[in-house]
Amino acid sequence: MNELPLSGFRDNALPSEREGRGTAIAGMRIFLTVVTMLFLLLLIAFLARSQGGDWRSLSDPTAPLSRPWLLWINSLLLGLGCLALQWARVAGRHGQRGESLVAFWLGGLCTLGFIFGQLGAWWQFELWGYGVAANPASSFFYLLTGLHGLHLVGGLLVWGLTLRGFSRGRAPARLQLRVELCAIYWHYLLALWLLLFLVLSSPPGVYSVIAALCGLG
Repeated sequence: MNELPLSGFRDNALPSEREGRGTAIAGMRIFLTVVTMLFLLLLIAFLARSQGGDWRSLSDPTAPLSRPWLLWINSLLLGLGCLALQWARVAGRHGQRGESLVAFWLGGLCTLGFIFGQLGAWWQFELWGYGVAANPASSFFYLLTGLHGLHLVGGLLVWGLTLRGFSRGRAPARLQLRVELCAIYWHYLLALWLLLFLVLSSPPGVYSVIAALCGLG
């Protein structure tokens, strides 16, 4: 198995490499803060709208999320993708180039499976009569899952650029930084997805309680 030279992030890292890594991590944190605020505002709007009389819960016995088996499979795929990217991250820190590359590939492929699975869930919603404009609840489902998916697609673009860096033999420190940023981003999007899944599949009574506590009722 090919070995990477020692990563520039260890104790013997050059000051410029440490500064570059710190700047990249800080930039990622700022970006994730903005994304968090965006989804927080959308979830507040979701809760407020759920109190309307025309709201049809997605977890009703005849609704798609009464048996969300496909979304559970998708969640598993995204979770496996996160584990694979974490594996790539750790392998890179130990200078294991080949192992890091394999794990990085697996992380991206699992994520592609998640995205196609989400498209399958959209198709399932259409079959159940819960299209985009069918009712406010389904509209929010498409909005929230679609926006989450777009953020993953953006991450996959960086994933692809990182793979190209592997094939071109880019500087190990730069590649390791990209792998670490991808892992952080994927972990965040997994946590965000689990929150969205929980909210979207909750019964109407939960929305009423939360809305009342937040003064949205």
